[in-house]
Amino acid sequence: MSDNQTLYAAFAGHLNAALDALEAAGTLPGGLKRSAITVEPPRDSSHGDLSTNAAMVLSKPAGMKPRDLADALVAELTKLDAVTSAEIAGPGFINLRLSPATWLTELRAIAALGADYGRSTMGGGSTVNVEYVSANPTGPMHMGHCRGAVVGDALATLLEFAGHKVIKEYYVNDAGAQVQVLGRSAHVRYREALGHDVGAIPEGLYPGEYLIPVGQQLAAEFGDKYAEAPESEWLTLFREKAVAAMLVMIKEDLALLGIHHDLFSSEAELQASGKPDEAEAWLRSKGLVYDGVLEAPKGKTLEDWEAVELPLFKSTQFGDDQDRPIKKSDGTWTYFGADLAYHFQKAQSADALVDIWGADHAGTVKRIKAAVAAMTGADGEPTPFEIKLVQMVQLLRDGEPVKMSKRSGNFVTLAEVVTEVGKDVVRFTMLTRKPEAQMDFDFAKVVEASKDNPVFYVQYANARVHSTMRKAEGEGFSPGAGHLELLGEEELELVKLAAQFPRIVEAAAAAREPHRIAFFLGDIAAAFHGYWNLGNDRVEKRFINAEDGNLTSARLFLATQIGQIIRNGLALLGVEAVEEM
Repeated sequence: MSDNQTLYAAFAGHLNAALDALEAAGTLPGGLKRSAITVEPPRDSSHGDLSTNAAMVLSKPAGMKPRDLADALVAELTKLDAVTSAEIAGPGFINLRLSPATWLTELRAIAALGADYGRSTMGGGSTVNVEYVSANPTGPMHMGHCRGAVVGDALATLLEFAGHKVIKEYYVNDAGAQVQVLGRSAHVRYREALGHDVGAIPEGLYPGEYLIPVGQQLAAEFGDKYAEAPESEWLTLFREKAVAAMLVMIKEDLALLGIHHDLFSSEAELQASGKPDEAEAWLRSKGLVYDGVLEAPKGKTLEDWEAVELPLFKSTQFGDDQDRPIKKSDGTWTYFGADLAYHFQKAQSADALVDIWGADHAGTVKRIKAAVAAMTGADGEPTPFEIKLVQMVQLLRDGEPVKMSKRSGNFVTLAEVVTEVGKDVVRFTMLTRKPEAQMDFDFAKVVEASKDNPVFYVQYANARVHSTMRKAEGEGFSPGAGHLELLGEEELELVKLAAQFPRIVEAAAAAREPHRIAFFLGDIAAAFHGYWNLGNDRVEKRFINAEDGNLTSARLFLATQIGQIIRNGLALLGVEAVEEM
């Protein structure tokens, strides 16, 4: 291995070299696609250290029996000093066992690379636009936004670590009916700030107390100029002022979670710049938009439904049950039409797009993906576009649903939750389940100091490493790589798990699934705690062995690198690695 090439990448290289040798010898035909070949741990660790499906993948295009190809590959791979044995399993999987020295070399690589261990060039510098949160700018962030915010932010960090350039984008929906309502709500609070008796907030407006300071600011700026003025004189102004104030609040709320976007894109500016018209023209040029009349909705009669010709996107070509309008009868853009234009704009500056959406938008996924593929295609190659759906989070306190917030009027604010349990607890907890799975967030459980709490369990592993180092220093010991050969099989099992981190990073980035990092951290924390607990029953397994300074030094070196892996993983999740608990 080269100094900066980690073990799994190195063995992928060895495998490619073996395949090249078989091609040169005429055993394999040239030009076979190798993209589906994997090098990974076998499902059962008793089968070996590494497993590859190369013989299974290439046998059919090579016109060979899988086991015959596996035999030829084994003959090449066993020439490597690192490989102590190779076995063919089942129909043609190859399982390799590696020498202890190979694993110790990897342990040194973790130390040498430090915070860069696991960093990848997989992305090749390509630009990925990750759009997340994008909540309507009508109030503070609430816990309904939290999970998508954390998933998107962790994904952006992960993609950058895996070699991509990343644009973190927030789409500001400041052109719809909801911001008109916001402007009217701000006007009520404006009149209230001027001393008018506004009574109860009218039905249909936003009742949250967060608009009180907005009204006060408007009163200070404009006096009573618009107190009795007709709506036509103040609505646009108040809407813009209120949206700007909401964006300041939203950015402050997200900052509590350590989230900072690169770009805030305005829907109002998008429409003013003519992007929706460009998108419509593009789709019409591909025959995917036509002028037509939709069927009457079910339950409507001809008396209470008027047939109107609208520009329709041919979403039925992509599995939808009907074609979808991109404009309303009054000529304004539908949400779908505006969304098309927004993605059309994003694709101009990125090689791939990822959207993080709430699961309540699942019904529109198919049509927007189809339209984006049509719009952004160049030379028959559409811009890769993925949508990750995130389920809502149910807030509980000791198993009971949490009451709503007075400040917001009808929901629990993000700021309230972060203030109570802390940024790191919120971020890590949001990544402890797949985003498409339902999640309960129980205030009591997420701060519980027990192995059943994954946040605590991982943080405690890192804290244990540091407490061990402090104790060792007090007793005159320090970590060192001079006698790593003294580490036994149980210690090497920790190294083997730690060495998976780079491939986990690449797999998580490729799948756009940052929760895989949290899962891996849970596994390595469990393995570390498991080894630690051996020392409770077997004195000779403790990290600090006063009778053997060389062994102690080697074990401390191992513990230090396990801590490094945990810190690297937590950094990808945006979570601080605490050193004391």
